[in-house]
Amino acid sequence: MRIIINREKCIGAGNCVMSAPAVFTQDDDEGLVIVLDPNPSDDLADAVAEAMELCPGKVISTE
Repeated sequence: MRIIINREKCIGAGNCVMSAPAVFTQDDDEGLVIVLDPNPSDDLADAVAEAMELCPGKVISTE
């Protein structure tokens, strides 16, 4: 799995960080999403799926 983020649409809600803190964080300036692990292991797939579902801006996708 490879994570793709559209930071231009991110609103900084932080749901991704709460769902998958090993994969996502937020920048200190604007609170926008940063991907810590663009190719997370399969054991994080459920957490990434939850982050995608809970993202109000729908800025997270995977390949």
